[in-house]
Amino acid sequence: MKNLIKLEEFFMFGFSIFLFSKMDFAWWWYPVLLFTPDLSMIGYIINPQIGAWTYNFIHFKGVGLSVYVFGIAIANPVLQLAGIILFGHSSMDRILDYGLKYPDSFQHTHLGMIEKKTGPHNV
Repeated sequence: MKNLIKLEEFFMFGFSIFLFSKMDFAWWWYPVLLFTPDLSMIGYIINPQIGAWTYNFIHFKGVGLSVYVFGIAIANPVLQLAGIILFGHSSMDRILDYGLKYPDSFQHTHLGMIEKKTGPHNV
């Protein structure tokens, strides 16, 4: 089941790239902006509850889709781009097992615990 979910997320990530390709932005904007949603982790400086809330809000795909659709409704390409980036980033994170966070720990996600890789090859 986990592989099926990852495959689905992979296709959604690809869909975000497809949507981006239909816009009039230079290609390099996508990779440059792709990790900006991770700025939402700044809430963890305050505490895990605030961090989980800010992270989950930004990584909730409904937010990305809403921003994208609102950008279409008001013909604002920058909002459309922001929505595509939010949506694509969230899919990418889920491919990498970074799910929505529970308020007790950054490692506790809706996809399970984020395992720390140890050993000489995972440094």
